[in-house]
Amino acid sequence: MKRHFDEELSQVKEKLLKMGANAEKMIHLSAKDLLARTESDRAELERLEKEVNDLEIEIDDRVVKLIALRQPMATDLRFLMMASRIAGELERIADQSINIIETTHWYLAGPPLKPIVDLPLMAEIVQEQLRDTLDAFVRQDVATARRVLESDDKVDACNKRIFDEMISKMEKDPQTVIRGVCMVLISRNLERIGDHATNIAEEVIYMVEARDVRHHHGDGTQPGERKDGKAFGQDSGD
Repeated sequence: MKRHFDEELSQVKEKLLKMGANAEKMIHLSAKDLLARTESDRAELERLEKEVNDLEIEIDDRVVKLIALRQPMATDLRFLMMASRIAGELERIADQSINIIETTHWYLAGPPLKPIVDLPLMAEIVQEQLRDTLDAFVRQDVATARRVLESDDKVDACNKRIFDEMISKMEKDPQTVIRGVCMVLISRNLERIGDHATNIAEEVIYMVEARDVRHHHGDGTQPGERKDGKAFGQDSGD
């Protein structure tokens, strides 16, 4: 019975990894088309999105059935709860990639604004974030998950630079407004992908350490630690 349950958990993990591979490929294709000024991969992006959506439904259905029928405890229960949330994050990453290719359509209506530097850098970082979170998930590697959380500042910095540049350019030349807005939107899509990747990293930490680190990284505390320096759940003495 336990071996059969372990096999079912492995199937859920395999579906999650398939979702992750598709989501990463979608980021790559949408960024590649933007830089190459083409929409040649749009059909493939739409196919991958459908597959991601179908996998999310399959995972959620499987998780509900396993919890109801197997009544898992401790680590297995955390894994199943995390699997459903990660599937949702991966589905949203796929949506953001579709948003990028849709915005690229409008951006290509005019000449390029300038050599794009920060956008490909952002795309590279968020792809690396997603790869690292999936690797951390497979190996239950909290150290790698924490590095993903730390790398989010780089994505935010790129997003701010692009926003500031585009605002300045649009103020000086009204003819650049549509293309400038497109760049801002695409930058925001990539920034949101980074956010979803960090959300997955938080789920990995929760799965391994049973610590909820949401909303706490970047506030001067260590994951699993309150601002008073004590672990969550530890008596504060109040």
